[in-house]
Amino acid sequence: MSSARVDYIAPWWTYWLHQFPHVNLRFQPLDHTFKPQDENYQQSLIFLGCVAAAGLGVNLLCLAIYLSFLCCCRKDEEEEESKKSNSCCVTWAAVAAGLICCVAVGVGFYGNSETNDGVYQLTYSLYNANHTLAGVDSLVTGTVGGMQSGLNEHLSRLGEIFAARGDFVQTLQFMQQMSENIIKQLLGLPDWEKAKVDLAAIADQTAYVEYYRWLTYLLILILDLVICLAACLGLAKQSRWLLTTMMVCGVLTLILSWASLGADVATAVGTSDFCVAPDKFLMNQTKDVISSDIVHYYLYCSQTLPNPFQQSLTVFQRSLTTMQIQIQGLLQFAVPLFPTAERDLLSIQHLLNNSEASLHQLTALLDCRGLNKDYLDALIGVCYDGVEGLLYLCLFSLLAACAFSVMLCAIPRAWRQIANRDRDYDDIDDGDPFNPQSRRMASHHSQQANMHSFCSYSSSMGSQTSLHPPTQAVTNAPLSEYMNQSALFGGNPRYENVPLIGRGSPPPSYSPTMRATYLSMTEDQIRHFGEDFRA
Repeated sequence: MSSARVDYIAPWWTYWLHQFPHVNLRFQPLDHTFKPQDENYQQSLIFLGCVAAAGLGVNLLCLAIYLSFLCCCRKDEEEEESKKSNSCCVTWAAVAAGLICCVAVGVGFYGNSETNDGVYQLTYSLYNANHTLAGVDSLVTGTVGGMQSGLNEHLSRLGEIFAARGDFVQTLQFMQQMSENIIKQLLGLPDWEKAKVDLAAIADQTAYVEYYRWLTYLLILILDLVICLAACLGLAKQSRWLLTTMMVCGVLTLILSWASLGADVATAVGTSDFCVAPDKFLMNQTKDVISSDIVHYYLYCSQTLPNPFQQSLTVFQRSLTTMQIQIQGLLQFAVPLFPTAERDLLSIQHLLNNSEASLHQLTALLDCRGLNKDYLDALIGVCYDGVEGLLYLCLFSLLAACAFSVMLCAIPRAWRQIANRDRDYDDIDDGDPFNPQSRRMASHHSQQANMHSFCSYSSSMGSQTSLHPPTQAVTNAPLSEYMNQSALFGGNPRYENVPLIGRGSPPPSYSPTMRATYLSMTEDQIRHFGEDFRA
């Protein structure tokens, strides 16, 4: 198999992120080496988060200046062309904010998925490596335990049986030396138990943190999309309370976007520092647990590198072969003389066969190709998918901040237009007959206010018609004028209770009863009761 340095090449974005300035909180430049336990290195990552916080401060300051300028430069009167221009500006700002927000959410979903895939590949590789090391530890423990307990017990019993034959006893002693030699070689292997526990703890903690990170970003993405859609709905419906709520939510989301940007940048830079030189970090971390030769063997897994376990496995194999030969000889020559020894000899033979099977499994597990594959898979998952996903999440945070900044600029202008519209509506003359609200309000008041005039007119008409019958007909000029004006307004009769005689605005139509009564009046009666009919 080729070298790990050929199979794994750090991506270009990790080198780019690795070049980011590393400065502690005292503004002292630091080495770019990945040292997560070092306090100064931790401060350098916190410094990157502080840069994002400074960006948030600048963003909020710009928004405050813009809103202050918008409030201070408010005009009392605006031309119609200026209103149309502002309305168009708000519309395009809302469209731009919606599009940017949708793009940001799409990028965020992709980045969140990529990061999750990379971390999942890392934890999967860690669990595989942990399983391999646990298998090695189990085989070594089982073989050593079988040699120390089972084999010694059978050899002690055979020693009592073969006490009369010195040559057989000498063979048993030789087998005892071989078993001790095997135990020595197996105990000389590295203590995988400690490494196994560390890998399992790292994998569990990483999986736990990643689950809540993925869930948090999923909620943030959904929240951004909901706020964006609600803000667009508020602009379309011109709803004040909805725009106010979305403005507050927009500010909170803007703060959240910059905070996530700082966390993502710090994580991406720290991970890139590891990805640029992972071998060096692992060598430093394991120097107190495993020898550097063994770590180097697994990290690079080159055919030119010697297997550090080859000598121990060879001694193990030769000792087993020698012991099996000795057992075969005892079964052939000692059993005819000592039949009671057959059972112990067969038990030893079965134990040696099991030990040989364990030797083959141990040889396969200790081979560098398995653990090196897990190592490369973990690096590819973290440095390719993981860091790439973090970069997309950084882009999402920037786009979301831009989208909500545009939205926070558009909402005050929309609020201002809604206020102007309501002010213009309130400035409409209540006596204007074209004002629907004034007509509805005047309908009720006119019925009561003119009830007395109409009744006086009716009673007077009754008395005067009995004493002075009408002798002069009314001209058709008012009727023709009314019909002409009624035709100008669509020809639809509009019935009102009060005649608006002498009024400058277009007269409404009368009810049929009022019109017949009006036409039956003489000019003297009109002059006499004219004041009661005026609106």
